[in-house]
Amino acid sequence: MLTFILIAVAVILVTIGLVKLVDKFVPTKFKPVLTIALWVLIAFLGYQTFMSVYNPILFNQTKEKRYAQVIESLIDIRDAQLAHKQVTGRFSDDFNKLVTFIDTAKFTITQRRDTSVVDEVLTKQFGVTMTKDMVVIDTLGYASVKDSLFKSDNRYKTMMNVPVGEEGAKFSLKAGFINQNDIRIPVFEAMVKKSVILFDQDKDLINQENQVVSVEAVNGDALRVGSMDEVNTNGNWPKNYAAND
Repeated sequence: MLTFILIAVAVILVTIGLVKLVDKFVPTKFKPVLTIALWVLIAFLGYQTFMSVYNPILFNQTKEKRYAQVIESLIDIRDAQLAHKQVTGRFSDDFNKLVTFIDTAKFTITQRRDTSVVDEVLTKQFGVTMTKDMVVIDTLGYASVKDSLFKSDNRYKTMMNVPVGEEGAKFSLKAGFINQNDIRIPVFEAMVKKSVILFDQDKDLINQENQVVSVEAVNGDALRVGSMDEVNTNGNWPKNYAAND
């Protein structure tokens, strides 16, 4: 882009020089036509130069606004998945089942307390009352998953839909297990390609965005939360995109 700007500026300067040469050396009867043509060329090149700078600015503004909306949905998906794992011990790979879970499931409210009980073995062995410490978990009640996560908001029912970008697009959702130290650990991943979010934007700028590598940007060609390759429930966006995350 910088090369294009420099070329355009150079052409504009050359064109202005040509205008002056036309005014000085071209016969009077040809001057009006050539002068107008050259000034039109200057205006066109000036506009192209301006837009080559302004288009990336507009692209970044659109990108940041859309990414923020997509990230809000990904955070909702993650919250729903973490609740599903807490209750069932695994993540879901089906949005419809995840919505049903939110509608019907309940968290168990528990309380941990320390207590002492008689150690029958030691008491019998030593002939005096011996005690041992224990942790007791009491069930206090149950709380609706829906009320705990979303209260009266029903946005979770459409969380599978990408909120901006290509019409009708949906998030990809995967879930399963990975083995670490012979232990099966549940994992999940939800994602959408940047090209879907920015489908109506300049293709060259989208390609540049797909290749971005920066601590202040969303790296890679997609927005995602979770991972199918490691134990990770984080999103791949920096904090400046989601202040509440």
